[in-house]
Amino acid sequence: MNSLRYILSITFFLLSTWIYANKEIDSLLNVLDHDINNYSIYEKNKKERIENLKSMTVAPNSIDRYALNFSIYNEYKTYSSDSAFHYLYKNLALAKHLHNFTCEVETLLEEVYLLTCVGMYLEAKDMLSKIDRSTLPFSLLGRYYMYCKRLYFETGVSLPRNKHTSMHYRNIGLTYRDSILQVLSPADDAYLSEKMFQAKEIRDYQKALYWNDKRMESATFGTSFYALVTYDRSGILRTMGKDDESLYYLILSAISDVRSAIKEQSSIMNLAQIMYERGDITRANTYINFSWSVTEAYKTRMRNWRHIIPYSMINSRFQGIISKQNEKLQFYLLLITLLSFLLGVTLMYVYRQMMNLKVAKEKQQSLNKDLTVANNNFKKANLELLDSNNIKEVYISRFFKLCSTYVDRMHNFRKQVNKKLLKKEYSDLMKMTSCASDLLVTEQQELYEHFDSAFLHIFPNFVTSVNDLLLPDEQFILKEGELLNTELRICALIRLGFVKSAQIAELLHYSPTTIYNYRTRLREKALSRDVFEEKVMQIQ
Repeated sequence: MNSLRYILSITFFLLSTWIYANKEIDSLLNVLDHDINNYSIYEKNKKERIENLKSMTVAPNSIDRYALNFSIYNEYKTYSSDSAFHYLYKNLALAKHLHNFTCEVETLLEEVYLLTCVGMYLEAKDMLSKIDRSTLPFSLLGRYYMYCKRLYFETGVSLPRNKHTSMHYRNIGLTYRDSILQVLSPADDAYLSEKMFQAKEIRDYQKALYWNDKRMESATFGTSFYALVTYDRSGILRTMGKDDESLYYLILSAISDVRSAIKEQSSIMNLAQIMYERGDITRANTYINFSWSVTEAYKTRMRNWRHIIPYSMINSRFQGIISKQNEKLQFYLLLITLLSFLLGVTLMYVYRQMMNLKVAKEKQQSLNKDLTVANNNFKKANLELLDSNNIKEVYISRFFKLCSTYVDRMHNFRKQVNKKLLKKEYSDLMKMTSCASDLLVTEQQELYEHFDSAFLHIFPNFVTSVNDLLLPDEQFILKEGELLNTELRICALIRLGFVKSAQIAELLHYSPTTIYNYRTRLREKALSRDVFEEKVMQIQ
């Protein structure tokens, strides 16, 4: 009896644990679905980070320019291979220009890495052959060995049908592992990664998880590094037969891939295949299509080749499901047709109600027509008001031009007087100038007063409105009896549409340079320099 209770309790515990694990996995899958639907947001953030880097200003042909290009390349290398190559080539030319051997070799190594990522293995080997290992700085040796190992491993994976050749390249890649472990610091992630894979290959899975834990300590959820570490952990757990735990970390990896907006990824493709095996064809189709789209955008041959078979298989199954759903829809359509007959009977009743509604609509249309007429009248009144305002502005402008012409004539009169003086025609001069000694100044001042009075009659709050656009310490305080000063008069002419300094200078009898200086000082006093004159033109 006790043994039966023990068995039942163990069974209940395992069952509850399994249910809880499935709920947790379902929750993570829902998060992933949400993130895929909002992928454009994460991609936008990625692009903004890249644009911020591009907008940074550094000295051209400098080591700072090289470092900035390298930062941009690091953003692009898992996002857009073409752009990543572009910045590598820029850095290679810059390194040669600076005669910086270390930077030049570093760029060549990154080109090897990128060529490997896009599946151009022959080109990567050619590039690798250009690098003399004996001349490499110690700081780049670890990277050199890592990229060599990655190149030969990827080459082997690309030849699944030729097992002998595939194993040959894999063994070449393994020869670099000892060099990696000797050169790199134990704190380096590449060192920890190699120790992890080394333990996994000899089936010491606990040790492999130990090294993965070490890597996880420096990983942040939502980053491409976290996606890589959890992807490796998922692989270890799958080899151990812990499928649920493996799936859990694979989903975390996929979420981090999406949130970091990288396009050189594997977790979602693998997850699509697992969903297919579990019978969740809808999710499998969503994931494989998403993985295919980002892979195509990255332009990698190797990933595209791996996608073809699962993509075709999942898409075919998904199309089969859609076909069955279409059959169900046809059945429902027939059922709806039968129900439509019953609906026709109901329509007879509805018809009477519609007749009543028609009468109500006619009344509503009549009211709408009245409202339309009222709106048209309102628009007409607005247009008339606008025309009235335009007439006022045109009237003031023409009046001011007329007065300005009169001042010009007075100025010409003075020139004639000067000619008389030069010719010593004093008798004529006495006739012309007997009453005109201060006529020019008086007439010009009178012209300004007429203009100020007429303008302020139309825009009574103009001075206050202009002061609202100026800094508190720069606002105008007019003298007693003064309507406008020179600067306010310039603003008034701008409000009337005289935007060219030459026009304003002609009307006020100043030089264009003087008017330009006045306008410059006005903008310097303004709260918003760039839009000051635009706001003046909007004053009512």
